[in-house]
Amino acid sequence: MTFRDILQKVLSVQFVRFAIVGVIATGVHYAIYYALYHVMNVNVAYTIGYVLSWFMNFYLTAHFTFRTQTNVKRGLGFAVSHGVNYLLHILFLNIVLWCGVPKAYAPIPVFCIVIPINFLLVRYVFSSRYFR
Repeated sequence: MTFRDILQKVLSVQFVRFAIVGVIATGVHYAIYYALYHVMNVNVAYTIGYVLSWFMNFYLTAHFTFRTQTNVKRGLGFAVSHGVNYLLHILFLNIVLWCGVPKAYAPIPVFCIVIPINFLLVRYVFSSRYFR
């Protein structure tokens, strides 16, 4: 088995675990958004769901996806990567809404666009020596 084969196997396992955590976090995010968008501005509802799911996402990403410990550096790196991720979410949410997608379903295409970008950002945080 070559180094490349090992690397591909590790990345694929990490991505599967990332996807599992992502499905859980996205489900929590969407459920909170769906419960709130009827009673408040969609951007506020989306933000509340994002923030609440973030805490669970950080813990599961560290311990389950990347098999690492949480620490302040990783927490800050995760927060910055998710800050970028959040801005992409809000940008694409408003684009999708502008295109006429109903509010109830607007997050779904946003998740499809932004989640792969988020994997790369988060993987950098949990694999970089800088965040140890």
